[in-house]
Amino acid sequence: MNNRKKLVRIKWIMLLSVLFLASCSQTRFVPEQEYLLNKVNLEIDDPEIKKEEAKSFLRQKENYKILGFVKFYLILYNLSSKKKTDDWLKRIGEAPQLYDEVMTERSIEQLQQYMDNKGFYRAQISSKVKFDEKKQKAELKFNVKTGDQYTIKKVTYHFVTPELKEIFYNDSLSYSMRQGDAFDFYVLEKQQKKIVELYRNNGYFYFSKNQVRGIADTTLYEKQVVLDMYIGESRTSQLDSTKILKPYYLNNFYYLIMPGNTPVTATRENLEPFSDTLQWDNSYLYLTKQIKYPPNLFNRTNQMRSGDLFQNKEVENTFNGFNRLRQFRFVDIQFSETYAEQDSNLLDCSIRLAPLNKQSTSFDIEGTNTSGNLGVAGNIYYQHRNLFKGAEVFQLRLKGATERMRRQIDGKTQNFNTKELGVETNLIIPKLLGPGKYIKSFEKNLPKTVINVGYNYQRRPEYTRTISNLKFGYDWKTTQDVRHVWNILDLNLVRLYEFDEDFINSIKDLYIKSSFTDHFIFAMNYSFIYNNQRINSSKNYTYARLNVESAGNALWLLSELSGRSKSQVVDTITNETRYYYKIFDTQFAQYIKSDIEVRRAIRLDKYNSLVGRGFAGVGVPYGNSTVLPFEKQYFSGGANGIRAWQVRSLGPGTYKAPAGSYPNQSADIKLEANLEYRFSLLGAMEGALFLDAGNIWSINKNDNREGALFKLNSFYKQFAIGTGTGLRYDLNYFILRVDVGMKLRDPSNEVGHKWIIGDRKLSGDDFVLSFAIGYPF
Repeated sequence: MNNRKKLVRIKWIMLLSVLFLASCSQTRFVPEQEYLLNKVNLEIDDPEIKKEEAKSFLRQKENYKILGFVKFYLILYNLSSKKKTDDWLKRIGEAPQLYDEVMTERSIEQLQQYMDNKGFYRAQISSKVKFDEKKQKAELKFNVKTGDQYTIKKVTYHFVTPELKEIFYNDSLSYSMRQGDAFDFYVLEKQQKKIVELYRNNGYFYFSKNQVRGIADTTLYEKQVVLDMYIGESRTSQLDSTKILKPYYLNNFYYLIMPGNTPVTATRENLEPFSDTLQWDNSYLYLTKQIKYPPNLFNRTNQMRSGDLFQNKEVENTFNGFNRLRQFRFVDIQFSETYAEQDSNLLDCSIRLAPLNKQSTSFDIEGTNTSGNLGVAGNIYYQHRNLFKGAEVFQLRLKGATERMRRQIDGKTQNFNTKELGVETNLIIPKLLGPGKYIKSFEKNLPKTVINVGYNYQRRPEYTRTISNLKFGYDWKTTQDVRHVWNILDLNLVRLYEFDEDFINSIKDLYIKSSFTDHFIFAMNYSFIYNNQRINSSKNYTYARLNVESAGNALWLLSELSGRSKSQVVDTITNETRYYYKIFDTQFAQYIKSDIEVRRAIRLDKYNSLVGRGFAGVGVPYGNSTVLPFEKQYFSGGANGIRAWQVRSLGPGTYKAPAGSYPNQSADIKLEANLEYRFSLLGAMEGALFLDAGNIWSINKNDNREGALFKLNSFYKQFAIGTGTGLRYDLNYFILRVDVGMKLRDPSNEVGHKWIIGDRKLSGDDFVLSFAIGYPF
């Protein structure tokens, strides 16, 4: 055994030595008389210029770094064989970037063009290179002296027709360039795009950027520009100018529903694949025998109407609407002129749709690890698209799980198995049902009615619990980035029976003890979600979610007005006899709860990104409740929280649970912040470094957990801080994640010993290994 450990140690030493030598010999593949471009600096004397944006124009760039200083891909390349030209390390690595005088000159030219476009016509750009003959490396520095930026002296707009002029001046958003503004070509391009969108949303179907032209004169005034904008002129002979200068109206709509084996090139001129045709108003629906949809579905989803002016924004809304139905793998919208009349200004719209498979099933099995307790869980999924022939999406999930667990009662450890069985159903209907159908303003936003029904059975030696839930609400989008979820009915009924009295009596934590009671939740909640993240996009993005939830108010008011008598209940927190209203012979919860989460992702370059997250939430019980329902309380720790702590093992406040107890800590307030630096490694493998901070607190003064109460003058001293590293592997359908968290600051430690490093040696309890699916945020 000792020999084996020694062999493993030697292998690690050899591997680290190879990596170290490779990193030291960065010039292994640098030819003689050439220099590795070790560093590239760019200095600009104007802080208003975005340095990273300017750097993108450089043609001389050093090798990519991860962690800000490790040229990881160059190291991989240097580990490859010199004898092989197609070594796999060469394919995944990056060849050394060499200093090139020609590319340096091109970089200066590109920088000069960039500065000209920003209005710095007298910018002076120079470069300086420093060679290290011994190390065969070069350091390159670009220096930019911007000089004064040209500004706009006067802007004059010229229109080909009075109609174009009227539309322009009726839209105040068009005035983005005014006298005194900096003359910036990139701003001018945005202005051009905005003007094109303005006219395309007012019927001018053929209007394009070719019809917006700007001429700048820099000779009349010192460092000032006279700008003339010409709108409506045709600069191409390929298109009749009369088409450009007239608005178009929508005429007929053709919906072509193509089965999976139909080529996507099928058009209404080739109707051979279609067997059925439905006609209403100016709309025609072409179907096959295998695919059936009602005409009303297309009327609701299509935001365009016959007789309306062509509007590009409504085309985009219609495209997004059909995608949100989750019915079609392919959506294509095309327009063509109606030639029934000479010189027609009518457009016919063809919408081609290729449905996804109607039904699908899947199965997964996973190992579970709850604080060292191992188990296994399995799920069966079933999905049916177009269940009632109206594009309804039905989803069914069957779940089963078992886990081998340990508990301590009176200092004795007991082992037992848990069992869990559950069923969850979800039905998404692409129209309004219930009271929402009377809110006409919803219809423009393509709302969905969402119905969720679930039942969960949990069997443990100390108790048996059933959880039943029903949810009815609406889901709609007001813009491409803004989504709303409003559940007007959110019911949750928890029943517990077959108690082990010894176990219940052994619970000293009154908040945990309160979770072992029957309760009924009758809630309404609303979520506002902003998310400008795009799939397969490398741009920075922001995600924000605001939740507001209220429960029990309607039941309390109904009980008060009806004169219902209250029932005697022993409060688990205070152990006092209190009187509460009941429904279904169960005390109902009354509370208000709200939380907000914000995430921001910044793409540093193609290999590195930085993602931050902040979370704040609070729940307040009142009236018919003295404590939040257990499932509505906040907890921290785990794979998606502060990863240096096991799930539900952190807090609240400075509270420290007894050694060996099952982690089940929760409370009423949660504050949390996370920062994660992500970097690409090998192929689909990605690494991460993270820093997490936060905690939970109670607001109930009767909470018997020492240090759990939230206090305004001390809560900021009770933050837990953890750090760590992790690996992510992209399997296309999902991301497999492994994180190792390490405690830095433990608020449950004694005063003066909360910071771990520098106070004592790290132990195994200071590290937590977690496995998860997907990013933590």
